[in-house]
Amino acid sequence: MPLAMLPKVNDAAKSEGNETNSHLADAGQTSPDRQRVVAYEHSRDLADLLATLNATLLVSTYQAGKLAVIGSHDGRLARSFHNFDRPMGVAIDRHANRMAVAARNKVWMLSNNRDIAAEMHPSGGCDACFLTHSAQVTGEIQAHEMAFAGGELWIVNTLFSCLSTLDPAYSFVPRWRPPFVGRLAAEDRCHLNGLALLDGRPKYVTAMGETDSPGGWRANKAQGGCLIDVDSGDVIARGFAMPHSPRAHLGQIWLCDSGRGALVRVDPQTGRASTVARFPGYTRGLAMHGRLAFVGLSRIRETSTFGGVPIADHRERLKCGVAIVDVQSGELVGQFEFKSAVEEIFDVTLLTACRFAAIRGPFAGDDGEPPVWIVPEQHRH
Repeated sequence: MPLAMLPKVNDAAKSEGNETNSHLADAGQTSPDRQRVVAYEHSRDLADLLATLNATLLVSTYQAGKLAVIGSHDGRLARSFHNFDRPMGVAIDRHANRMAVAARNKVWMLSNNRDIAAEMHPSGGCDACFLTHSAQVTGEIQAHEMAFAGGELWIVNTLFSCLSTLDPAYSFVPRWRPPFVGRLAAEDRCHLNGLALLDGRPKYVTAMGETDSPGGWRANKAQGGCLIDVDSGDVIARGFAMPHSPRAHLGQIWLCDSGRGALVRVDPQTGRASTVARFPGYTRGLAMHGRLAFVGLSRIRETSTFGGVPIADHRERLKCGVAIVDVQSGELVGQFEFKSAVEEIFDVTLLTACRFAAIRGPFAGDDGEPPVWIVPEQHRH
């Protein structure tokens, strides 16, 4: 079985860095007297890898209240950290014109203004500039993964065990739920959490249990997880430990068998699952690019939520960051590891055709970034 472990890299193979960020980790709010230093290490050639892919990595961490942006500029790694209120799923539309970030009780909307990207820091190094322009309040529905499909934003509404979309007249619009969930209720009946598109439509979801009672998935979380076909409602594969992040790619389905610290490949025809690689972390958050998989890794809290899953037996060895693995060989080809402040990751998103993206989040002033105002052309003089 291929095994991808984050190695103890020597000085020739790693780079280190620190970022000072002011925030309250749980509230997603900022305070001038609460400073945290985000220390990290990364493989020496990570900047070259991202530059070759012409891609920027977005990593959300609800635990630290941040959206991390990791790209490249002039042969070096470029990175920035942005405050959001408990960020979870991150969605980017197919033309990279819009970004959505699921937060504590709302969904933030950002628009890409390419005209000013070149003027943002680092000078001449940005291919995109996402500016926050609105938010829709949903209430605390525990929004997990999201994706733009057919011009709409689809949200995994975990609290109500359904897929939903947005409408300004409502908190949310329920669009689909697993056949085994009997009714719409704010009871987290199966812990629906991950969403994969195929041909631009919602196609696969992950859930932690085929259960229909409040929090019913918790009793068998170590092996009750499943992958579901949205069109038919059929369960394609079972037996996962707290699965997340399904993706349809290269004719296969890929997902994180999170409680086992694994990346898994599922044959959509037979439902046969095979482990591609194992990692020293709770795997959650997945982006695919060619034969590369960008896998989010988290340390796990000492709570009942994670108790009883296989990876909890190795809690002291777990790491937090992003591992990059070749899915054909199982070989680890790069990594970004958080050494302090960030313990848990939720989403990992790859913004392609972009070396680095500037972002002005909803709390840009707390991020230490100057404000940016956009007005119609006719009013600029």
